[in-house]
Amino acid sequence: MKWIISFFLVFFSSVSGSLAQEPTHDLKFDQLPVSWDEGIPLGNGMLGALIWEKEGKLRFSLDRADLWDLRPMENLNTDKWKFSWVFEQWKRDKYKNVQNQFDKPYDQLPAPTKIPAGALEFDLESYGSPDAVRLHIEEALCEVKWDDGKSMQTFVHASKPIGWFRFQGFEDDFIPELIPPAYKGSEPEQMDINSLTGQNLERLGYDQGQVISTNNGYTYTQEGWGGFKYQIHVSWRRIGDVLTGCWSISSEFPGWDIKPDASIFVAENIDLSYEEELKQHVAWWKEFWNKSSIGIPDPLLEKQYYLEMYKFGAAARSDAPPISLQAVWTADNGKIPPWKGDFHHDLNTQLSYWPAYRGNQMDLEEGFINWLWKHKETFEKYTKEYYETQGLNVPGVTTLTGEPMGGWIQYSFGPTVSAWLGHHFYLHWRYTMDEDFLMNRAYPWIRDVAVFFDELSVMGNDGKRKLPLSSSPEIFNNSKKAWFDEITNYDLSLIRWTYAAAAELARELGLSDESTKWNAKLKEWPDFAVHEDEGLMFSKNVPYFESHRHFSHLMAIHPLGLIDVSKGENDKKIIDNTIKNLDAKGPVHWTGYSYSWEGNLKARALDGGGAAQALQIFAEAFCLPNSFHVNGDQSGKGYSSMTYRPFTLEGNFAFASGIHEMLIQSHTEVVCIFPAIPESWKNVEFNNLRAEGAFLFSASLKNGKVSDLEIFSEMGGMLKLKNPYPDNNFIINGASHTMDEDIIIINTTKGTKFSIHDKN
Repeated sequence: MKWIISFFLVFFSSVSGSLAQEPTHDLKFDQLPVSWDEGIPLGNGMLGALIWEKEGKLRFSLDRADLWDLRPMENLNTDKWKFSWVFEQWKRDKYKNVQNQFDKPYDQLPAPTKIPAGALEFDLESYGSPDAVRLHIEEALCEVKWDDGKSMQTFVHASKPIGWFRFQGFEDDFIPELIPPAYKGSEPEQMDINSLTGQNLERLGYDQGQVISTNNGYTYTQEGWGGFKYQIHVSWRRIGDVLTGCWSISSEFPGWDIKPDASIFVAENIDLSYEEELKQHVAWWKEFWNKSSIGIPDPLLEKQYYLEMYKFGAAARSDAPPISLQAVWTADNGKIPPWKGDFHHDLNTQLSYWPAYRGNQMDLEEGFINWLWKHKETFEKYTKEYYETQGLNVPGVTTLTGEPMGGWIQYSFGPTVSAWLGHHFYLHWRYTMDEDFLMNRAYPWIRDVAVFFDELSVMGNDGKRKLPLSSSPEIFNNSKKAWFDEITNYDLSLIRWTYAAAAELARELGLSDESTKWNAKLKEWPDFAVHEDEGLMFSKNVPYFESHRHFSHLMAIHPLGLIDVSKGENDKKIIDNTIKNLDAKGPVHWTGYSYSWEGNLKARALDGGGAAQALQIFAEAFCLPNSFHVNGDQSGKGYSSMTYRPFTLEGNFAFASGIHEMLIQSHTEVVCIFPAIPESWKNVEFNNLRAEGAFLFSASLKNGKVSDLEIFSEMGGMLKLKNPYPDNNFIINGASHTMDEDIIIINTTKGTKFSIHDKN
């Protein structure tokens, strides 16, 4: 099997050469950025760096994904930390008690939180600012040049916890300085403490760590809460006018696996060849880019797409923590990061992994799945203690180790969080068809979520099940009204999807009795709340009445696909009316991720022009020059009343998913090629995009007509393909087929490839 896949990768890499990211996709500037959040991003899932200029110094803002203050939220160690207590306060109209107990402490307490690492600085006073700055995304290499011939290269090694830099043409006294965060002696705390702007690091209460000078290097060790400790080490060598150095960050906490200190790891690597290390690094990225590629006739969208996939490659690894709000680019502004840099599971982590599936980056997606599974016992403990039920739920806002953090509890302790996370277990199964994963992870997770819903739910007056309290992120913010007495479409879609998925997976495993049970449970829940003219509502008594950033009420359309145009005119009417109403209420309260999600929604509705327009607005108005999504409208063109700029990543990765949604869809078990591209896109192509069923597709559209299809069946099985050739004017090489109206049906064998061509 391995040699077949290797042959396939070589075969398709030769096909995909014309689609590979080009120099036009690089970030190019005539000066260094002067703000940390506009820095040039480098990373490998665990380590990260931002390259920018601060007060006349070239600065590397350094980060490591597991640098966390893990002290428990002190307000959760109380007998009030029960869903039943929350329900009682809500019912008695004393919801302010709940806000004081669970919502406010998240903003007011400094920890738990992600924390920054430190920085390297190179004084440019004698040399001036550079004249050219470039991020080569193909090699994940930042290059800086001066007009007089001086230069700098730097990269974060793709597969080692180490960063490298090389300066050429500088004087002997040009060396880095290691700058620690200001855990002591920072500016006085402002009174308007909130999670958006971040609190001063001094509030963490750490003693300031010391920077110790070593032979051609520095070591900085910082102790945090509860025995946590991290170390930064940098060393360098000079040969002539070439300064070469490397840095690393190590972390330790009681109970964690013991790994070498940064100083030891750097000492083991500093004498290695820079050229050889760069070669290994570039080889990893070449393999990354060979896994999939696209070519579309919109330069703005194509460049943004490749920058999103670059950031995904820099932020995700199978053995690293999941992508948090800022991933490996924690704020370097002397403060705790916005929203504590934590793991938000009411949208942020979920959207961040959308591009992994069709982008054929399943190994990087595994980091998310592995982390969720690793902390499953923690989540089960939370479920039993807070909800007082069996089964599985997950806190909507968690620490590095999966512990709850609080905040707006409709979402930070929301009842359907584990279901949306379960959707990723399902997608992993559908896109890989890995039977072991199905048996040992996907079904057990989704089954346990179904058990939780069964235990938590109550019977309503209409004879249908509901939750005691329901919500719809982030409707009505964190007020009492944010809890609904009737079940919301958000919660209902996730619950209905869970039972349907549990039944499907049980059936796939031959567990017919369990499949029958879950199907019977599904019938106990009501249908969606639908307005005849406006489509999906928040709940049956609350229409979509105003603009809102989070399309939580639309989950049944995307990503869950419970309502889909393929299911007939009634579903199509609901979708059309829903999106029409969404547009009519307008984007005044949208943030950037709203536009990238809308791009996915409109593509799912087969509106290619609308999808492209939404993604264009995202790229033009909600991204900084370095491509980071910053939530608020930066264009001044009125795409949103939100104009702030705390950067988070979910909007970036949902953008890439939106492009995939336009090019290939397979959620109906029928693969559709170019289902939602604008009418004006006559020449489009992609290579190695993955479809459900573990099929890899390469396709080209020439002069508005599908020309060639190359298909690889990774695991075998039946492929259903919507016929893209008018009048059945096609020929298949390497496989036989049958037709069912406009569906091409091919029974495939594991590890085989075949092609379909226009006869003309």
